[in-house]
Amino acid sequence: MATTKSTTSKKPATPKAVIAKPAAEKKTTTRKASTSKAKTTDKVSQISPEERYRMVEVAAYFLAERNSFAGNPVEYWTAAEAQISKLLS
Repeated sequence: MATTKSTTSKKPATPKAVIAKPAAEKKTTTRKASTSKAKTTDKVSQISPEERYRMVEVAAYFLAERNSFAGNPVEYWTAAEAQISKLLS
């Protein structure tokens, strides 16, 4: 009499949750800001190009909306870039 090996059905492997590692921490140096310009410069260096683009995009939209979308979109974008640059400088 031959014995047969019973096969067990295994559940498909489920991926384990991936834990995101924090980005490498930047070493911060303590600087004494004697002027408000130094504080502004620190804030500007933290804004990514994507964030700046989004800020310009939103500003251009509101400029166009104020003008009932009647003008040239390029002009709205250029004016918004000038506003954001001035705001961030």
